[in-house]
Amino acid sequence: MQLQENILLRQIEARPSAAIGHIKLLVSNVSYATDFFIKLGLRYIHQSEDVAVLELRGGTHLVLIETTKYIIAAGATAHFDLMVDDIVFTRKCYIQLGLFPSEIQTDKLHSYFIISGPDGYSIKIISSHIAGRFV
Repeated sequence: MQLQENILLRQIEARPSAAIGHIKLLVSNVSYATDFFIKLGLRYIHQSEDVAVLELRGGTHLVLIETTKYIIAAGATAHFDLMVDDIVFTRKCYIQLGLFPSEIQTDKLHSYFIISGPDGYSIKIISSHIAGRFV
């Protein structure tokens, strides 16, 4: 076995054995929500009239479903956060995109800021904590 193959095998074995496959998010306007999350850096996979699929790092899919029921209320906090490698750079990019992020704050584990999501709910954008591990 070549050295490169051996290193790759060790990296793959060091990854967690499971990941979240799909996260469903109910939205009032799938086109607007799709554009919003693409601005945040998610990858476009598919969109139809009332459903869109976007991809996060690691392969997790965010499935946006247009509906009039059970949407996260304006002012509430989303049930997920988004992790980025460079919190300062990301915040600057979001300002340039007109997303109005809050100031960066720090808690015990992360630095973070808040942005308003497509239906007015809050989304926390947090600093990465993978500490150089392969994920």
